[in-house]
Amino acid sequence: MDENFPRPVLDSDSRPFWEGLQRHELWIQYCSLCHQHIFYPRSICPYCFSDDLVWKQSHGRGTIYSYTVVHTAFGPFAEETPYVVALVALDEGVRMMTRIVGVPDDIEIGRKVVVTFADLAEDLTLPYFRLDVG
Repeated sequence: MDENFPRPVLDSDSRPFWEGLQRHELWIQYCSLCHQHIFYPRSICPYCFSDDLVWKQSHGRGTIYSYTVVHTAFGPFAEETPYVVALVALDEGVRMMTRIVGVPDDIEIGRKVVVTFADLAEDLTLPYFRLDVG
């Protein structure tokens, strides 16, 4: 991995998310007061402003909400083109920006996807998605 690759900052709000990815698990927050799933990690619920948030493991399944194929990139991503960046609507009701791995020709809005994990370094795993063929 390129030494200039952007790395996440693990803070008290996001640490459980990143630690889950290291175990190849996708964890998202859930508000115990208004019963909404939440992504991206934060300290208060964006729906009811409660701080009664817990972490729940996602099933890792969703639908492509929107996407683009990147043909020209710079910096640490330049050698990876073309690649697909997508907004995935998880079955739990949150949207996550991610990459779709596999053949871009089969990509379309509404396709079902499932999480897969990319171990980019010993201490960095990212959640990517692939088309759900089953």
